[in-house]
Amino acid sequence: MKRSIAKNAIAIAALLFITSFSVLANKTSVKIIAPEKAEKGTEITIKIEVTHMGNTKGHYTDWVWVKVNGNEYKKWEYTPKNLPGNQNFTLEFTVKAEENMEIIAKGNCNRHGSKGEETILIKVE
Repeated sequence: MKRSIAKNAIAIAALLFITSFSVLANKTSVKIIAPEKAEKGTEITIKIEVTHMGNTKGHYTDWVWVKVNGNEYKKWEYTPKNLPGNQNFTLEFTVKAEENMEIIAKGNCNRHGSKGEETILIKVE
């Protein structure tokens, strides 16, 4: 009887331990840094701050993309042989402001996925 209770307790503890990893899993997240307004015809710099706990050959951010007005504008891809420089890093690009812009960015962890998209609007005057 005592052995049965001990076995059940160990099995429950092991199950809780294993399932807790999905709760603690670190998904890649992004934050867009850009001006709220831009003058028509100017080049503006947009930064994507990428946050992810882990940057090893087995656990890393494997891609980040940016869409401008619904069209993929830029994509960065990483592999175990081409890892990001750090677990938290910033990507930067420029875009010409011709019309109001909706900027959407998303990043992905090769093991845990993404925290979702970030969206901002830039008003072009």
